[in-house]
Amino acid sequence: MPELSHRRRMLVLAICCMSLLIVSLDNTVLNVALPSMQQDLHASTSGLQWTIDAYTLVLASLLMLAGSTADRIGRKRVFIAGLIVFTVGSVLCSVAPNLEALIAFRMVQAVGGSMLNPVAMSIITNTFTDPRERARAIGVWGAVVGISMAAGPLVGGLLVDSVGWRSIFWINLPVGLAALLLTLRFVPESRAPRARRPDPVGQVLVIALFGSLTYAIIEAPSTPFRSLAPLAVVALAALTALLAYEPRRKEPLIDLRFFRSAPFSGATVIAISAFAALGGFLFLSTLYLQNVRGLTALEAGLWMLPMAVPTFLCAPLSGRLVGTRGPRLPLLIAGLAMTTSGVLFAAFEAETSNVTLFAGYVLFGIGFGFVNAPITNTAVSGMPRAQAGVAAAVASTSRQLGQTLGVAVVGAVLASGVGASSYRETFVSAARPGWWILAVCGAAVLALGAVTNGRWARGTAERAAARLESAEARDAAAVRV
Repeated sequence: MPELSHRRRMLVLAICCMSLLIVSLDNTVLNVALPSMQQDLHASTSGLQWTIDAYTLVLASLLMLAGSTADRIGRKRVFIAGLIVFTVGSVLCSVAPNLEALIAFRMVQAVGGSMLNPVAMSIITNTFTDPRERARAIGVWGAVVGISMAAGPLVGGLLVDSVGWRSIFWINLPVGLAALLLTLRFVPESRAPRARRPDPVGQVLVIALFGSLTYAIIEAPSTPFRSLAPLAVVALAALTALLAYEPRRKEPLIDLRFFRSAPFSGATVIAISAFAALGGFLFLSTLYLQNVRGLTALEAGLWMLPMAVPTFLCAPLSGRLVGTRGPRLPLLIAGLAMTTSGVLFAAFEAETSNVTLFAGYVLFGIGFGFVNAPITNTAVSGMPRAQAGVAAAVASTSRQLGQTLGVAVVGAVLASGVGASSYRETFVSAARPGWWILAVCGAAVLALGAVTNGRWARGTAERAAARLESAEARDAAAVRV
């Protein structure tokens, strides 16, 4: 891809951020609408979990395929297809007649969403070649998540209270159409120097692993263990087959050589932990504010601002820190803040007091604001540029898998604790184990941020990148011969 002017690079960044905005906004808006959807569609707690996890599960399953396909056939082409499918999926969600149809249409949305985030990050990585400029661009990218958190609950609450929950999907239409037109006009086409072949076996194994694991967790509170045991067997068999099959392929769906880099492996686990905490945090907070405190959707959205605003403010600061001092400091700040927030809710029942509830939301917002930029930067900066799409897709997959597991696990814990008892009376005690899980996720971010970004870890990243580049060169030479 030719070197672009500074103004053109900024425009490409803005277009890519628009795609992230509609995908992120969709999740934050949906969380505020959950109680209204529950009442209108007569959904159980597991039904609410599926409206979120059907989307994130399909997204996590297809992100790596989308990233490698974009590297092969063209990033702009795949990005355009993603915008079209996501926008059509949004229209279908807005007219869903029942819960089952809504879940199915959310999966259509996810197919389009899988072509947006990793491909957009790959476009950014190949547009901003200077490491410091790339880190700042990724910081801006992370700030968009903060914007979606700030705008999503407010916009969603206003729409739900005034028009109804179906209107939350309408806001994707103008943004999606504008991003589509701008992409056609201004985003240059790019692809990897050498096309990678598809890996259908690896893709099927990934879907089997993620799907069986998520279904077993969500349905565990209401399903006998005897009925769930086959799903556990399927998940274990899929994981074993994936680990055995992928290293034998020259061009695997998941290049396990990436994980020889300690920072990359650490960033993957950090992404799963941080986004599991986010998914669980939003799920518990929304249900508590509306179903227990009895707030309207708009009032609940206003209560989410103490979390959303710090996320928005801290994300670009985190990007600048990554560019100047590396990812370790932002990760330490993120882990400490998220752990403290989780402990505040788990040990001191922060939700029962306005002061502690506010403090817990602010701390979580700070932590999540600092965590996103170092994850992305670490995932792509140590990899060859030709592998940018796949590396970014692995990072994005880790995020979506984390959010899927966070909602599944925390929702299952909540459903088990509430049972058939009064929802309002038992919610706080039933949610306490879920808050401890979120505190553990924060502690994992803190520990891995400290361990996987030292001198030794950077050395493993350099050696892994060198091996990947050598392997790419050998494969390219074999193709020419």
